[in-house]
Amino acid sequence: MPIPRGQVVAIMGGSGSGKTTLLRLIGGQVKPQQGEVWVDGQRVDQMDDTALYHLRRRMGMLFQFGALFTDLSVFDNVAFQMREHTDLPPALIRDLVLMKLDAVGLRGAGDLFPAQLSGGMAKRVALARAIAPNPDVLLLDEPLSALDALVRLNLRQKIRTIQCQLNLPAIMVTHDQEEALSISDRVAVMNKGVIEQLDTPHNIYYKPQTRFVAQFIGSM
Repeated sequence: MPIPRGQVVAIMGGSGSGKTTLLRLIGGQVKPQQGEVWVDGQRVDQMDDTALYHLRRRMGMLFQFGALFTDLSVFDNVAFQMREHTDLPPALIRDLVLMKLDAVGLRGAGDLFPAQLSGGMAKRVALARAIAPNPDVLLLDEPLSALDALVRLNLRQKIRTIQCQLNLPAIMVTHDQEEALSISDRVAVMNKGVIEQLDTPHNIYYKPQTRFVAQFIGSM
């Protein structure tokens, strides 16, 4: 399942179908019993712990509950990884953080703390933190659930815009079929740990290849 830069692949399926496990396999958090996982020319499933540690630092991850550090300001949350894992000078880190906050529409919110943020704002801070170190890939696990419809619509377009601007490959687990079909280049429909169909949104909707895909998408 090669994913070119700049493309979004959405993973859908019922509860327990293996969506999040697949994402964790790609992120190096779980090792597969068989098969291969490659990220940017490197085989993830054969890496030792040190190599996996460095790989994870090159991945932008945004999860359903993208917990922010409650005792750090928005600015410090976004700057955290760059301060901890790079030798960038403080002035450059400051410029990069402001750039990322501007990209998510929160340039003036750097001095706020997580308790002062709405749910949508907190997600945007988590997105800014995920893209701050200029990752090689963006992994999204139900990033927009628990948000109201209008905030979710605006934020998913923001994610798509930023992902295109950075030319990042992105993999998104979602239970929202409309979301998957509207912003993805390809969609993978999973059933009991198996990808039943990996195809364009058009073909997933109009040309399902299995009965399961037809029934699953047909529930829209």
